[in-house]
Formats: sequence, structure tokens, C-alpha cells
Amino acid sequence: MTSGFADSSAVGVKRFTGETVRHIRLDGGHRASPYVLLRRALGRTSKVAVAKFALRGRERLGLVRPYGDALLLHAMRWDDEVRDPAELAPDAVDLTERELTEAMALLDVLSVDRLDELELTDHYWDALVEVIEAKAEYRTPAAAPEGAEGTPAGQVVDLMAALEESVAKAKKARGETSAGDATVHEMPKKKAARKTPAKKTTAAKKRTSAKESAPKKTAASRRRKSA
Repeated sequence: MTSGFADSSAVGVKRFTGETVRHIRLDGGHRASPYVLLRRALGRTSKVAVAKFALRGRERLGLVRPYGDALLLHAMRWDDEVRDPAELAPDAVDLTERELTEAMALLDVLSVDRLDELELTDHYWDALVEVIEAKAEYRTPAAAPEGAEGTPAGQVVDLMAALEESVAKAKKARGETSAGDATVHEMPKKKAARKTPAKKTTAAKKRTSAKESAPKKTAASRRRKSA
């Protein structure tokens, strides 16, 4: 049962439950005119229909919107089921302007015009099918590709290094080069000059040589003086 209509921008994403989207179709005994009329009217405007429906024995809130030639029903939460985002926010952190610039550059490099340009493969499903087929063929399932584990939980990550690495990888994947980017290297430290010992002066040399050339007194001469 439709409760009313609203602009699609007025419905926040926090109301969606994440449950599987359901297609709405007519039973054989209903006329197609109201269905097609609602779909076309919603398709020409930016409005969506807010409806109530029964699911698993209770009344639920839903959103109806057109999708091609059909209508889709998205399950939504009631007001008392929506959590306050303030209780989910992390602690305040200090970010530098450089980090924000690198993050924006990464968003720009990874942005696409259509979702089908992204690699949206369900790797879990592929791995599950591989396990089932391997068991049926009595063989060992193929190993997961290297690097699939990602960063271990609890490991401290350098945010700037991670952003710069992500930007570089994204540019390389798109065939972009960064030849013009400057690379900063640490200058080698200068070695301390060795101190050269001071040379002895000429006068010191002369005094030393004079002492060495003076005749030594013999024991006989000392006895003559004492007599």
C-alpha cells in the first residue's frame, strides 16, 4: 500500500536495510495500466513512492522506484531503527593539507563514468564454486592469489605512504606516467676532516739535537770533582 511520494534526495541512505531488492510484478488477475502508469510517472520525475508491505509476519516500510520496465521495492527502516551517526563516529584526528590533497588525487584517478568500468567480481562466489568443483573432482582447490589477504588487522599503516603508493599504482594501471614528478633524495653527510698534528718548530728541533749532542759525564769525571 502506497503511503505517499517524496523526492529521492529526501530519503537518506541510512534508512535502507541492505536487504535484497525485490521486483514488483502483477498477478495475473490485475490490470497492467496502474502499474505502467505509476512507473512512467515516477520515471519522468525525481520522486519515489513510500509504501508499506508485510514481510515475515510484520509491517515494513519500503521505497518504490522505477527500474527499466519494472518497479523495484527497497526495504527501509522505521525512525526508531535508525542509529544516530554521532555514536559511530571515530575520535577526532588531525589531518594535514597534504594528506587531503593526496586523497583527492586518488579519488580523481580512480573515478569512472560508469560502474561497469570497475572490477566488480564476486571473488567469494568464485572461490566457493572452485571449492565445490574441486570436491566433486576429488582434487585440491586452487590456491588464492598472492596479496589477497590485504593488510593484517592491527598493523599500523603510514597514511601518506599508502596514499602515494595507491596514486602511483592507479596511474600505472591507467598508463599514466609521472616522469615530471620530482624525487627528493637525502643529501649525503660530509665526512669530518681529519686534524693534522702540528709539526715541531725548528727551534724545538734544535733544542732536541743540542741535548742529544752534549757529552755525557762519565763516572771518572764525577769522582775527580768530589775529590
